[in-house]
Amino acid sequence: MKTIKSILIAATLISASVVSTLSAQQAAQPAPKHEFKVAIGDSVMIKRECQKYCTGETPSTWVWDKVHTVRQLGTKRFPDGVLLMNIYSWMCEDCLIPVNGRASEAAKEAVEAQKEEREAFESGKPVEEPKPVEEPKPVEEPKPVEEPVKEDKPAEEPAPVVEPAPVEKPKTVVVYEQIKGDSVKSKQSFIGGYDRFTIGLRGGVSSLLHSSENGKWNVGGDVVLDLQYAHYWTKDGRPVDMGILTGVGIGYSQSSMKTGVNSFLPNVASGSYNINYTIKADEVKEHDGQLQLEIPLMFTLLHENGLFFNFGPRFMMPLYTPYKQNISNNENTYINAYIQETGVDVPNNAFLGALADKQEKGSDYGNKFTINIMLSAEIGYEWILKSGNSLGLGAYAGYSVYNSYKNDQANLNPLISVVTPPSDMQGAEIKVNPATKTFVTGLGFFDVGVKLAYHFNFPKKRQNKDSRLF
Repeated sequence: MKTIKSILIAATLISASVVSTLSAQQAAQPAPKHEFKVAIGDSVMIKRECQKYCTGETPSTWVWDKVHTVRQLGTKRFPDGVLLMNIYSWMCEDCLIPVNGRASEAAKEAVEAQKEEREAFESGKPVEEPKPVEEPKPVEEPKPVEEPVKEDKPAEEPAPVVEPAPVEKPKTVVVYEQIKGDSVKSKQSFIGGYDRFTIGLRGGVSSLLHSSENGKWNVGGDVVLDLQYAHYWTKDGRPVDMGILTGVGIGYSQSSMKTGVNSFLPNVASGSYNINYTIKADEVKEHDGQLQLEIPLMFTLLHENGLFFNFGPRFMMPLYTPYKQNISNNENTYINAYIQETGVDVPNNAFLGALADKQEKGSDYGNKFTINIMLSAEIGYEWILKSGNSLGLGAYAGYSVYNSYKNDQANLNPLISVVTPPSDMQGAEIKVNPATKTFVTGLGFFDVGVKLAYHFNFPKKRQNKDSRLF
């Protein structure tokens, strides 16, 4: 008997030594590299006990009751972080509950139950709080019964006690409990929002839409730098975020108009003479430009798959309006004068600054500080970057529905006027006026082209007014 006890004691000491050695070896090994248990595109929910993003910010209360989609796994700053779609925030993987497969059915049941609780609360009916799921009580291991050893009989070893297998809680119940939780007590905001600042560059074709019976307008081009701010509202279960966009844009646009002149000015008094003028030019082309300031106020939609659409008014005002005018040089371009009293014809070459390749430049053709109200639209697609910001590419178009430019003096004065009349073959001086001031009764504007934008996304801890019900 003593020999058996000695053997048992020795075996126990050897086992303890082996266990301690293995534990030391395991402790010395480096921690394994994090391996994600979720994949991009998986549906997940956030555990209620997780109160912080990876960045340290506190989530809005509505995020715990929402099913999110995994957008990215890990980043240099957060190796074990998971980027969630829509909220653009990093959350540790340990704080996530997969809701694929059977768990997805439990999530749908939880959301439906939560919907019923919310409807009951809004109607004023009392809502019963869900009963907590009872954990199974641990099974106590039976104590071995020591039998007395009789001296005349060898001691019998007790029969081994089979430990009962631990009772596992069904996974679906765990998910349901995490999702549903204290959904009545935590009923706060089902609506959240975020902000974004955008730097954009757009360019394309444009025109001032010269309105004139004596000419036609041609297209030019424009380039605009946009600085914009937008706020988006999100809602549980809604794939499209809605928002309002405003900001400021500064840019330059230019277009042109073509016209001609064929004027007869009779009985122009010059001292004691009366002079008849004949002025003709087949082609007069004016290039009009403007440095413009724009202020948008647009309604914006952003789908969770990256598509965006902006629509609304854009207010535009020109700040500086340079122009350049060219008169073609050919056999049909001339200015002649006939002095009635002497019967003398004064030919084209007697005029100072005759119409051969005449160039006129100026900085004001009558369009300064007018107001343009335009209807504008933008559509495109954006890509989420690792930083949480996004890069967008799209197209834009705008058309003026109102322009305050009005010219009541159009067609009352000639395009080319005589400053100093000729006298007995003496030289004379002429002046070329802006074609816009001379012929155009009204202006407008349109533009169309492509836009490249970089979006800085800023999730905000905003709550609805109903978030303080409890």
